[in-house]
Amino acid sequence: MKKIAILGSTGSIGTQALDVARLNKDSFSVTALACGDNISLLKEQIKEFNPSMVSVKTEEHALEIGKLFPGLDVHWGKEGLEHVAEFSDATFLLNAVMGMRGMVPTYKAIKAHKTIALANKETLVAGGELIMEALKNEGVTMLPVDSEHSAIFQSLQGAHNPVKRILLTASGGPFRGYSLAQLKEVTLEQALKHPNWSMGRKITIDSATMMNKGLEIIEAKWLFDVDAENIEVHVHPQSIVHSAVEFFDNSVIAQMGTPDMKIPISYAMTYPKRKPCGSGSLDLFSFEKGLTFEPVDRKVFKCVDLAYEAIRMGKSYPAALNGANEVLVDMFLRKEISFIDIQNTLMKVLDEHKPCTIKYIEDVEAADEEIRRRIKEDTL
Repeated sequence: MKKIAILGSTGSIGTQALDVARLNKDSFSVTALACGDNISLLKEQIKEFNPSMVSVKTEEHALEIGKLFPGLDVHWGKEGLEHVAEFSDATFLLNAVMGMRGMVPTYKAIKAHKTIALANKETLVAGGELIMEALKNEGVTMLPVDSEHSAIFQSLQGAHNPVKRILLTASGGPFRGYSLAQLKEVTLEQALKHPNWSMGRKITIDSATMMNKGLEIIEAKWLFDVDAENIEVHVHPQSIVHSAVEFFDNSVIAQMGTPDMKIPISYAMTYPKRKPCGSGSLDLFSFEKGLTFEPVDRKVFKCVDLAYEAIRMGKSYPAALNGANEVLVDMFLRKEISFIDIQNTLMKVLDEHKPCTIKYIEDVEAADEEIRRRIKEDTL
């Protein structure tokens, strides 16, 4: 029985992870949950899974949960996430928190020797070198949950040879084929309608700008120890080939499946075994028009190149890119800026960023806080 803790239990990834746990009750015991504002759903999860510890966003919500569930260990805020990440009863942590607030809990879980399933992109985008060093020093296993990185991880199983290229696939988002002029007219409602995937609001916008793919390039560099110039992005509108690996004998191994996040979530949770996850079966031969691939239009979707640039420049550039993107996406979701403002401002951020050396987790946090402060001041 695997004892699991979930950060972000009421979000898209967290709820699907609990679906997997529900299907495999003999394999999982849910010992701790953490969420943001969706207290009503958390209450239902507590009743069903009976965790020993929970964490919520605010002290007010913590008091409410504590009164409803006497004897439950309740925490709140930033420290609450860290308590759940380090919880001694859990041996496995799924980090499905969105944003930079997920990085420190990942680091704490590594130090506590938990096996980690990572759905929090920001952990590796902003703090990749420090996180990978900590994993190595502590002898901890990290399993990717992103569909693309899970596909790469699965494609590498049994391989004992260096990787020639990583081939990241992208759906192209809802605006594939658009011109820059068309992007200027995009609405929030249009940006939130992804053609293939059902995801949270922030990652759906990242997919629309293709910053999601930029962040995944940075993640892949750290996860698989591959230079960025050997990581390619290809648009694959059907979202069936989730990514592939090319080896030096020019053979290519790819992972395919329906565009359903339960598959990579389940693989991370049950690794190295595979168990039912509730996903539908892929009818590969039903695609009469075939599976298609095309290059990214980098003159329109500039976030991909911004990610390559951030990797090349190193230091605090990836953290700055990530932090700025978080702020800008949030502003777009609140209709304070336009869609095209996201990538235009990100270009300005990288041009004007004054880098600092990253030696400690606190350095990453400082770089992140500084870039957020600057953007908010510039856009007031």
